[in-house]
Amino acid sequence: MAFAGEVAWVTGSSTGIGRAVALDLAREGCRVVVHYNSSESEAREVVEEIEASGGDAMLVGGDVSDAGEVKRMAGEIEGRFGGVDILVNNAGSLIERRPFAEMTEDLWDLVMDVNLKSVYLVSQAVLPLMQRKGKGRIINVTSVAARNGGSSGSTAYASAKAGVSTFTRSLAKELVSENILVNAVSPGVIATPFHDRFTDPDAREKRAKTIPIGREGKPEEVAGVVTFLASPAADYLVGEIIEVNGGQLMG
Repeated sequence: MAFAGEVAWVTGSSTGIGRAVALDLAREGCRVVVHYNSSESEAREVVEEIEASGGDAMLVGGDVSDAGEVKRMAGEIEGRFGGVDILVNNAGSLIERRPFAEMTEDLWDLVMDVNLKSVYLVSQAVLPLMQRKGKGRIINVTSVAARNGGSSGSTAYASAKAGVSTFTRSLAKELVSENILVNAVSPGVIATPFHDRFTDPDAREKRAKTIPIGREGKPEEVAGVVTFLASPAADYLVGEIIEVNGGQLMG
């Protein structure tokens, strides 16, 4: 096991990439905080799966774009585990596809809150807990859309994820002197409920054929990279954004 009881908080870990990350970190010895906003039953299943395998998990629920909710959840985690060693800022959503000409201010703000503001709020909430321990890892989940602009109707989402990428590099510079290492993963097209909800099946099939590796990625393939970034094997990585996209975007 790569970890000896470190506490990992994975936001948005009821389904998809977040679920795979929570399970992988638990298998490697982490005590995992499983977070949900609306998918409580799925999150409870993740906790039960971890515990059935002999791991230790905690369930927290709340809106990561709400400062009060984030502060409450951080307090609950501190009360149960005493702190946080690893934060995985995974929570995010496209919300809906909408052409830029039809974009409303309310929808723009919502997309920014869910995907970018949440990363700021949760990172800031756990920072004192990591500073107290004298170490920590923050791993953000951005997207290939941050570099290629995303597909049709995702201007706000792509812009928010680009913000996550820049936030990662900036925060990494600021916190490295405190032994808190900040990095990110940038998934391409991954077979998750995200694409089940937001991507037309025919368009999805055609796009998968354009990926050099010839298929969509699996959540577990992203989770493995997150676990690597959280581990001692990544002790010399600072402000890195690892592309996990099967060759969809290189360089």
